[in-house]
Amino acid sequence: MTRRRFVRDGALGCLSLAAAPMINLGRVSLDASEPVEVSTRAIDLVRSSTVIDMLGLLTLDWAKLFRWQRRAGEFDDSDFRQLELSGVSVFHPAVDTGLKDEGRAARKWIEGWNLLLGSNVCRLSRVETSQDLLRIPATGRIGVIVGFQNSNHFHSRADVATFFRLGQRVSQLTYNERNRLGSGCYVRWDRGLTSFGADIVDAMNDAGMAIDISHCGERTSLEAIRASRRPVLITHGNCRALNPGQPRCKSDEVIRKMAAGGGVMGITIVRSFVGRSPTIESLLDHFAHVAKVAGVEHVGLGSDVDVRALDPRSGQPLAFYAIEGLDSFARVFQITDGLLRRGFSRGDIELVLGGNFRRALAAIWPTQSAETAAREWRRDPFCPVSSPGLPPSIVRDSR
Repeated sequence: MTRRRFVRDGALGCLSLAAAPMINLGRVSLDASEPVEVSTRAIDLVRSSTVIDMLGLLTLDWAKLFRWQRRAGEFDDSDFRQLELSGVSVFHPAVDTGLKDEGRAARKWIEGWNLLLGSNVCRLSRVETSQDLLRIPATGRIGVIVGFQNSNHFHSRADVATFFRLGQRVSQLTYNERNRLGSGCYVRWDRGLTSFGADIVDAMNDAGMAIDISHCGERTSLEAIRASRRPVLITHGNCRALNPGQPRCKSDEVIRKMAAGGGVMGITIVRSFVGRSPTIESLLDHFAHVAKVAGVEHVGLGSDVDVRALDPRSGQPLAFYAIEGLDSFARVFQITDGLLRRGFSRGDIELVLGGNFRRALAAIWPTQSAETAAREWRRDPFCPVSSPGLPPSIVRDSR
């Protein structure tokens, strides 16, 4: 079966029609964990967009991920289809390795991705340039941005260039605690960006590696933005104005300064970051707040979860991501539908779904050379090419 036939004949799998469209209302019920109702406009918008989740994991089942990364053939069409049906075109599955030998751990993480991507050239492809963000989904594949949620593996400026050559494209300056570069958001006294941190920021600018301040403290965030010559990203965060007292949420000052430099903030679906008793409406409030204080050009998706948000041991939904009215698997469609309901224009929602991060990354990453582009196309000449977006399986009611 060709990829084109696979896409054409698919029925949205677990995200299939649970019932016929409601007559004259332009709404359909999607069969996710529970039936989810969204507008056909939302379905069309997601299908026509390149959706970028700037902290989207392929799976929370680490044992499964390591099998994918160690044994060719472990990642199969059913695994691919789960990702495809989520509506996400490009994932950034960054982690903090949490190991003492940061350099060795970072190299092993990249080696794992090399094996997984190299053995799945018809399903997955590494994103290295901003052109890849459009080119890869257009071939029916899913894009993967290799990054880290800590920069402990940088011991010198030279390390930044080395890891860039190995394929790393994004690096969070700190995780939750203090490191050689600065202070994380859970440190009692944020001492700001260190001189070494400023040097690494400069080296990342030179290399074209994106700077992420999602877990950085307030002062470290502001000083990193000030030190950078390129846009700085908050790949996954939420708004402190809506959830005071949560250290992982960003102040309006940080959001405005980030936006002034051309950066973008991805909104997470982590329950405690959204609010105390979060609903889909309070989640949408975070998107609306960034759009209000910084402009709709500076907000995007950064879910901080995989497409299912299930406990790998029990198969039950994880309370960490429990938001009333939101199904993790259908979240891209529900968020799109919610933004439409709140009056966001089609063009604005296309920016939120991926256009904003694509623009920011184009200002950070080097331009792809003609030689690289030719090599990329030659690498997988036998892969069937499909249309971008989701399988066109939503059938309109014609009565």
